[in-house]
Amino acid sequence: MNITRKSRVRRALTGLGAVLAVGLLPAAQLAGAPSAFAGPTSASAPAPASAAAHGRFGVYPASASASEAGSKAAPRAGSAAGLLQYNGGTIQHSPVVYLDFWGSQWKKDTNGIQAYMAAMFSGLGTAHDTWSITTSQYPDANNSAPAFNGAVLGGSWSDSGRAAPAAASQRAIAAEANAAAAHFGVSGDPDAQIVVLSPHGTSPDGWPNSGFCAWHDYTGSVSYTNMPYQLDAPKGSRCPNSALGGKLDAFSIVEGHEYAESITDPQPESGWAAANGQEIGDLCESNFQKVVLPTGTFAMQPLWSNRDNACVITPRAAG
Repeated sequence: MNITRKSRVRRALTGLGAVLAVGLLPAAQLAGAPSAFAGPTSASAPAPASAAAHGRFGVYPASASASEAGSKAAPRAGSAAGLLQYNGGTIQHSPVVYLDFWGSQWKKDTNGIQAYMAAMFSGLGTAHDTWSITTSQYPDANNSAPAFNGAVLGGSWSDSGRAAPAAASQRAIAAEANAAAAHFGVSGDPDAQIVVLSPHGTSPDGWPNSGFCAWHDYTGSVSYTNMPYQLDAPKGSRCPNSALGGKLDAFSIVEGHEYAESITDPQPESGWAAANGQEIGDLCESNFQKVVLPTGTFAMQPLWSNRDNACVITPRAAG
């Protein structure tokens, strides 16, 4: 399947963008809000042409810090019917996440990212996880919705046979996702998510100058996320490093965003998305909060709930 950047790429959680600027807009104005954020270096920088048709993070004022953005931006309000619409495609019914630490460079990493990510996904999906269940209100055409019956972590792989590319293309990232899917034996599994984590010092798909913090897409075989090394975001970046005071906050906020969107829209944008292409995470990129799981406490963003007509950390019960 063609996975060229113009036709397929998803720029979902991108730099901390215009939520402070647009977080209080009424629903009628929100529907027409820009679908791309300006990138990590300038609040007025244009979006890359390759992402023109796809939703990404909005643009915060350059003077707003990540912590200010996370605490002060109000959740967005939508129409009474909710902003997310079903487009007739697939969703993930029993999501399983596979972490691919790409490149021999990870052998020298001492920041604890591998353990941190494994701990987060070992807690998500358990009975203590009241955050992921927001996705359970978004079923497929057969009224079969995402369900969680235990930790969603399926495995972790250090693909360390050789160094990851210094500047991997989107096609190379997709090929690595396919290699990881083959390693885990999940090629073609609609419930699998591959997270391709690039090491320190690399620039996957032009990051951090391409106007995103991470994105998710579909290779034709498996859902996958391009997850750059968030600690490399330059000073002043709107990627949410230390948003709530934790060194690795950006990894949980950014990857949590991609995880939820990969559940509800694994083959963008055939699943659940707003009319402008924004997904369950795009609508709520602010008001970061600490989510307590049995494996630790993690900074996360709210998710859009049609049922609550709001951005929520924990949705109200059905009924």
